Amino acid sequence: MSSAATISVVIPCYNAAPYIGATLRSVFAQQWPTLEVLVVDDGSQDGSAELVEREFPQVRVLRQRNQGVAVARNTGIRAASGRWIAFVDADDIWLPGKLQAQWDLLQANPGARISYTAWQVWDSSTAEPGADYIAALQARADEARWQGASGWIYHRLLLECSVWTSTVLAERSLFDEIGLFDAELKLGEDYDLWLRVSRVSPILRVPRPLALYRTHAQGITKRPHDTNYQALVISRAIERWGYTNVEGPDADRREVVRGLARNWTFFAATHLQAGDTRAALASCRHALRRNPMELAAWKLMLKAALFSLKP
Repeated sequence: MSSAATISVVIPCYNAAPYIGATLRSVFAQQWPTLEVLVVDDGSQDGSAELVEREFPQVRVLRQRNQGVAVARNTGIRAASGRWIAFVDADDIWLPGKLQAQWDLLQANPGARISYTAWQVWDSSTAEPGADYIAALQARADEARWQGASGWIYHRLLLECSVWTSTVLAERSLFDEIGLFDAELKLGEDYDLWLRVSRVSPILRVPRPLALYRTHAQGITKRPHDTNYQALVISRAIERWGYTNVEGPDADRREVVRGLARNWTFFAATHLQAGDTRAALASCRHALRRNPMELAAWKLMLKAALFSLKP
């Protein structure tokens, strides 16, 4: 691998005008010598694409009607010319040295074709983090809290999606081999992809916070989906590959099943909070079929049943 290899950065964008400038500045601050940056505008109505074209002429802007983040990322992958693909959402931030740290890790592990990093959740509507905030975060970069799943991590992914897409750097050939993001999934399209990747390559983690995951009011989902996409993605993986890892320890079947029960219980709680007692009761039954000892599901089922009796 050469340090001059082209990295294509794919940025899906939908109505991100207040933030995308900061995101792009964080990308170009990586100072990678051969960087291709593609913003895929997914039908924005707030002038996001025009802002990028005006202020960042070195960026390639691709426009499409609104089809969702999976289609937008796939559009960017297909259009990218680099051997390596990196992802960042249009409101997230990369910290200095991110790409270099991942590249160094991949060079030291030539059998791996993908890397991600630790990250910090950043609850802010401010466009860019202050220098003091970044300095304080970097001062804690060697803490044990940033450790996480690394290597052949299929068994860990069955328990939770520990790979955050806005930190991923992956060899393009992976997508040629296993396919792109599943556009049929309204949520969990990235989780599904990393599970597929985990069957063909180690997934290496840089255990330092090198990105900021922005949370803000505009990004909060107001109503729960009808489908439990996380449970769907995990169940599909189990149907296809079971609990056996490629290398290293296999997944603990009982732990995975208990995790699915907790997931269905959480899904039930979101529907109950939204006032949908029928969906809450159905989700509780899904949880209890997997783990009859899931006490929280029994409590939620009782609560939902009482709510359903109200006139």
